Amino acid sequence: MAKTIFEQMGGTYTMQGDYCLPDLTLPTEEERPISVWAQRRLRYLKQHHKILYYNLLTSGKLQSHLADVEEESQSLFLRLVKQYAEREGVTEQFKADNLMEWVRKMNNVRNRVDEVITEKMICI
Repeated sequence: MAKTIFEQMGGTYTMQGDYCLPDLTLPTEEERPISVWAQRRLRYLKQHHKILYYNLLTSGKLQSHLADVEEESQSLFLRLVKQYAEREGVTEQFKADNLMEWVRKMNNVRNRVDEVITEKMICI
């Protein structure tokens, strides 16, 4: 019996009952830590961009893509929070003078930056 194209390229089969199933495995991916931004990106890809999600998954590039999104989002988040806080006068002196108002303003800044990053980095 002639070999199939799969067998010619080095593929193998395993008998499962009466069926020959190809031995398929996903490529190994490097392990890099992911956190909230990467998890949001993963959820977004699964729900709204299934083709891109499956292409990244089967090519072995999903974890590195998510880790890159995590790193970029985290650095952008820190930079934007600092810029917004400086622009609005939310300083350490303001914190010492009026702690509760400082907390309110910083929460406001962080929430706005969170929305910006979600729009620019996660939902693209």
